[in-house]
Amino acid sequence: MEINLEEYQSLIETYAIPWGIKIIAAIAIFVIGRYLSKIIVRLLKKVMIKAKLDETISNFLGSIAQAILTVVVIIAALEQLGVNTTSVLAIFAAAGLAVGLAFKDSLSNFASGIMLILFKPFKLGDFVEAAGVSGVVENIRIFNTVMKTGDNREITVPNSQIYGGIITNFSARETRRIDLVIGIGYDDNIGTAKQLIQDIISQESRILSDPEPTIMVLELGESSIDIAVRPWVNSGDYWVVRADLLQTIKEKFDAEGLSIPYPQRDLHLHQVAA
Repeated sequence: MEINLEEYQSLIETYAIPWGIKIIAAIAIFVIGRYLSKIIVRLLKKVMIKAKLDETISNFLGSIAQAILTVVVIIAALEQLGVNTTSVLAIFAAAGLAVGLAFKDSLSNFASGIMLILFKPFKLGDFVEAAGVSGVVENIRIFNTVMKTGDNREITVPNSQIYGGIITNFSARETRRIDLVIGIGYDDNIGTAKQLIQDIISQESRILSDPEPTIMVLELGESSIDIAVRPWVNSGDYWVVRADLLQTIKEKFDAEGLSIPYPQRDLHLHQVAA
């Protein structure tokens, strides 16, 4: 078979070289476009931060801007290849509708993410309990929220589960009340126990004087007289002060001879004549 070099040269000049240039240009547009989109998103976030926009909102809007810019870059690359982008967009729209119906949970997560951003039940850095998870909010994304637990685990929770349930924000208020129940024996003096607890609280500088701490008899239990101890502290001091109070109360009670009873039962034996 005779090879016609002129035909091969013509094919190369007609198809290979133009398409090669188009493909290289499309790849260049995609790579450079992705790089520029990341720069634009970073600049947008800086502008929003300078405008004192909430960090949660700026991160959320940044994620949306990144997604939109990525779609624009893909369309520009396809146009360079000569693809009819109008038809592609129509296909994308139809596919988007089908995908939306198939992935309605994802749309629910997206909508819930917007609601979390708008109504702000919590912000980044807050310690919350939501969807059965407790942790510090690290990031609110388009479809999910990332939280860090006390033992440094990262947990990703779908936004719909958070917004559709009960949210407890432990960081929302500047102060928190510590609720302790201290039991003493029925043979112990209530006044002595309350005064001892009062002395312990008055010596703890992290406990707030306003609102005033409450010390009162809560209940006459089966095995103990329960005393409610309710001091107020700054939210950041809650766990440390609570632990210190429990330890100090136990040590002081032991030193003063006051007992902290544990549940017990009296067993009475009756001898029955044969």
